[in-house]
Amino acid sequence: MRSLAIGATGMLAQQTNVDVISNNIANMNTTAYTKRRAEFNDLLYQNIVRPGAASSAGETIVPSGIQLGLGVRTAAVYRITGGTGLTNTNNSLDLAIQGRGYFQVELPEGKGTAYTRDGAFQRNGDGVIVTHDGYVVQPEITIPEDATEVYVNNSGEVWVKQDGETDEINIGQLELATFVNEAGLEAMGQNLFLETQASGAPVLDNPDAEGFGSILQGYLETSNVNAVSEITELVSAQRAYEMNSKIIQTSDQMLSTITQLR
Repeated sequence: MRSLAIGATGMLAQQTNVDVISNNIANMNTTAYTKRRAEFNDLLYQNIVRPGAASSAGETIVPSGIQLGLGVRTAAVYRITGGTGLTNTNNSLDLAIQGRGYFQVELPEGKGTAYTRDGAFQRNGDGVIVTHDGYVVQPEITIPEDATEVYVNNSGEVWVKQDGETDEINIGQLELATFVNEAGLEAMGQNLFLETQASGAPVLDNPDAEGFGSILQGYLETSNVNAVSEITELVSAQRAYEMNSKIIQTSDQMLSTITQLR
């Protein structure tokens, strides 16, 4: 019976849907997290009578035919960008991007460059601006040991005021990367993404340039997960899972009835 297999594909699809929603809820408070959404496709169809085929009489055309679906499958899990907010931290090295763009991060052991919108940066022992995991933000910028204040303007210029000095000194320029298809970036965890063929090559420029977002110092980007919406979708996915399990139960009862025929 096809319905057994169809019900099983439906349960697997809704299980994936619940996994995606659960991850969204778990990351409600993750800095710069963007929610995911599962998308589904119907599977191949079995043509009992193909639409447009000649009828048994051979004189007419079948208008619709008989096509039986074979279930559902997970097609993709999309990242929904946009809709994030900002939270004020008053930390001089907390940087939020207003608009498009990603910070560049150098991965250890020559593994290349990763990209992130999590601007919760710190200084390491050498004064270099790094992520919370110690990865160096690119281009590398070193804050002097005697710096008393750090300023980052909208265009990504980093200025410091040193002890005993009245004038501010420019110590570096942050750059942002944009991609043709941001959804094509590969998530590697730790709020980091990797370039893929689907995302396209990064385009680099200074913040606040045309097509690039600006930098806001003392703020962090919040998650765009809406708790009420996610709980509603979770309930809907649970009900869909239950209905697919009912399909299997009903098919099992029908098979049981057949086997008991005398």
